Amino acid sequence: MTDGHGPIGEVVAAGRAVLRFADRRLPELVTALAVVITALCALAVAGAAVDDAAIDDNRAVAGAEVLDGSGFTRTLVRFTTANGQTVIPEHGVFYPGGLAPGDVIAVEYDVTDPELVRVAGRTVANSSWPLLLGVAVVWAVLGPLALWLRRRRRPSSIGG
Repeated sequence: MTDGHGPIGEVVAAGRAVLRFADRRLPELVTALAVVITALCALAVAGAAVDDAAIDDNRAVAGAEVLDGSGFTRTLVRFTTANGQTVIPEHGVFYPGGLAPGDVIAVEYDVTDPELVRVAGRTVANSSWPLLLGVAVVWAVLGPLALWLRRRRRPSSIGG
């Protein structure tokens, strides 16, 4: 038998303290989650914009073949740079929507770093709408939830 003061008792007590804190701060935690998701999406769009700017500053165009082995997380392409180097970017091509293995497409790449490559004519402006839509959905769900949790937490002044 344990007296509640051993290691298991301490873990249980700590768990209860965390749950009490989370219950008291749930509206703030829900809002913080929405803010973190928004910030991550903003960073993703900003990173894509920086990559686009690098490509725009040193842009070259080439024909590329979409390779087998492409998946949900990346679309592999092979192209030859102006100096004759064959490149298969490790992280795939940016903005790959609608591509299939065997397709031959035009790509734009950074001549100083051919690993930075995007489908010609596509930019962050074309692909950021899913993230913006996701942020809107997050706030549409978590915003009202946080407000409801905050109202539920307030003591009622009626009858009291």
